Amino acid sequence: MSDLDYPSDLRYTTDHEWVRVGDDGVVRIGITAFAQDALGDVVYVSLPAVGDTVAPGDSCGEVESTKSVSDVYAPLEGEVTATNAALDASPELINSDPYGEGWMFELRLADASSVDGLMDAAAYTASLS
Repeated sequence: MSDLDYPSDLRYTTDHEWVRVGDDGVVRIGITAFAQDALGDVVYVSLPAVGDTVAPGDSCGEVESTKSVSDVYAPLEGEVTATNAALDASPELINSDPYGEGWMFELRLADASSVDGLMDAAAYTASLS
């Protein structure tokens, strides 16, 4: 894996999720290239419902692959404002475009500064070795 696998404009968790900070305290969340590579071919995704409130570490979905089923954890506290409906028909987007079309859900953060506690790309990359 190269640095290109971990975009520098994102924040990362130890659970191999990425967080893209958007406008108005809303963040978009997905799983990293490392995670999707470890999972193998993704065949099904279960996501939280819009309106759900999650806390850091809460299991709020699942990713099922040809190898295993893995929980998706909430990286931050907030309310789910959107989910990626495209994953219902095309869960493989998580493999082909993990940082773009393969995003999972969006959260309106309870505390916008909570993102500061997540890893940057360099720290995440270092955590993998």
